[in-house]
Amino acid sequence: MLGLGKKDTTLVLLVACLTMLAPFLLNPFPEGSAMAQFNAGYPDLMQRFVIFGIFAIGFNILFGLTGYLSFGHAAFLGIGSYAAVWMFKLLSMNVIPAILLAVVMSGLFALLIGFISLRRSGIYFSILTLAFAQMMFALAYSVLTPITGGETGLQLAPDDPRVLDTATSASGNIPVPGLFGMEMRDTAKLELGSWVFTFNVGYYFSAIVMLISFYLAIRIFRSPFGMMLRAVKSNQQRVNYTGLNARPYTLAAFVISGMYAGLAGGLMASMDPLAGAERMFWTASGEVVLMTILGGAGTLIGPVLGAGMIKYMENIISKINSDILHSWFAFLPDGLEDFMVAIVYPFIGKGWHLTLGIIFMLVVIFLPGGLVEGGQRIARLFRRKKQAKGDDASKAKQPAE
Repeated sequence: MLGLGKKDTTLVLLVACLTMLAPFLLNPFPEGSAMAQFNAGYPDLMQRFVIFGIFAIGFNILFGLTGYLSFGHAAFLGIGSYAAVWMFKLLSMNVIPAILLAVVMSGLFALLIGFISLRRSGIYFSILTLAFAQMMFALAYSVLTPITGGETGLQLAPDDPRVLDTATSASGNIPVPGLFGMEMRDTAKLELGSWVFTFNVGYYFSAIVMLISFYLAIRIFRSPFGMMLRAVKSNQQRVNYTGLNARPYTLAAFVISGMYAGLAGGLMASMDPLAGAERMFWTASGEVVLMTILGGAGTLIGPVLGAGMIKYMENIISKINSDILHSWFAFLPDGLEDFMVAIVYPFIGKGWHLTLGIIFMLVVIFLPGGLVEGGQRIARLFRRKKQAKGDDASKAKQPAE
């Protein structure tokens, strides 16, 4: 289907089902219950899952296929956000032109930065990308303030020109990004007993874009271009000895990866029309590295899983406080309850980074292939057990001599 093999088609259909049914899957506990704290099926968080999934998918095309580790990819995320907000201010509140401009602008900047940075490899390449990202952060934060809004960020205003939405501009209200009459924040709720499921236009639009991005990434992985990138990762020196120039391939991968980051930035601005320099800071670049390695660098679905896990911990685990812990352990005697809260509390709330660090350390040590490798090991274990049962059954059917 769509030029994919059976295995890849199954993977795309699986991701499609997970994203379309996310409002149900992410709200497994009824409202008002003690476990409702772990529900993640609200629009803002679901949008973050898929948008950062796109960001990680794009980064994986560079890092997972070529082995080039960029510490400055958040620069393209920020460029995409700024480009989208400027399109909202000048042209229209339709998200399609904004996202297209975000992709184009981030691609142009990626072409320039990649052309310079790819003259070096290894740690030198990583430091160059980090330096470029920090320079762009400094420009956005304190130098190009008329364009970027400085430390307050770039925001919409009632008097913005919006030449294609003059009626909206004349109303005096700050408009909301939309798609052909549907606003990104339009939401419908479905109540089934104690369960509440939320369906948001912005989330489903972002999810469809993520599915398209995921499909394109698979095509890149399975193409001769992707095979060339794997050869570069395996041994670039041998590739050069064959007479092939690897730089155009690595530059193309860098640009494609930057365009994915710009797409994610444009979607972020489409969901919340605000662009700030903090999206270009080095910690944002480090976050996408963690997402990719945690999920499984070089795999297809791994970066999406890593992005979802980190954003879940950032938005759910970090919100658990001591009062919630006391309610969980209230069935214990007072002294034991306080002891359990004292043991667990450092790993949640403001200490969620400690939990993430431990998980990341365990994954790197025991699952170098990330969460995907963990899933593959579990699947192999079940297959061996099933095969062993089949062998035992066949032996039992054989007649005794």
